[in-house]
Amino acid sequence: MITGASRGIGAACAVLAAKAGYSVAINFVSNEGAARSVLERVRAAGSDGLIIQGDVGNSTDIKRIFAEADKLGPLAGLINNAGIVDRRQRVDQMDVERLERMMRVNVTGSILCAGEAVRRMSTRHGGKGGSIVNLSSVAAKLGAPGQYVDYAASKGAIDSFTLGLAREVAEEGITVNAVRPGIIDTDIHASGGEPDRVAQMRSSVPMKREGSAEEVAEAILWLMSPAASYVTGTIIDVTGGR
Repeated sequence: MITGASRGIGAACAVLAAKAGYSVAINFVSNEGAARSVLERVRAAGSDGLIIQGDVGNSTDIKRIFAEADKLGPLAGLINNAGIVDRRQRVDQMDVERLERMMRVNVTGSILCAGEAVRRMSTRHGGKGGSIVNLSSVAAKLGAPGQYVDYAASKGAIDSFTLGLAREVAEEGITVNAVRPGIIDTDIHASGGEPDRVAQMRSSVPMKREGSAEEVAEAILWLMSPAASYVTGTIIDVTGGR
């Protein structure tokens, strides 16, 4: 199950997961055409899949998303990728509606999705184990002052949640880790009103280049693989050294 899988890092994860032999549940919120395109790439890679519309900011949608994903068989892994960023603002300009939406999607949605996954994968609930990978951000460490402190705070919450859940289910066959992307060439920046952000920030990266969605996906799929079977409660930075 990959939330927010119709674009960017989520889409890259879907294709890489298919190549690794997973059947892939591709969640999207509004762009069905993009989701279908990802599904075609999954099938071209030789795996089964389905697309599931739903908003992780809505608890009813989350339950339906996972119920539909059950059609593919027992859940083996969750990539908690769906998330939003808003326009550049100082904290003293932010209103409660913005903050509630940010936390509802980025934090509450990720926690509820993880809960659905645990109920399916945990040996405590009769499952066979599995992996959860949460998408954080380097903003959690940098704070994003003058840009979107609320987004950074939401990802800081994901870091704490990752550590806590990892220890909570460590004896139940589930590993829980996170990846912190840095400046990555995806369209999330445009959704936040800054389509040129990658070009603007490139010089601040020690490697002097942006990362690709595929590079982030490689780290995520490694955390889901048997090669990372003794790795839990870990957060990997994919930031080019930033």
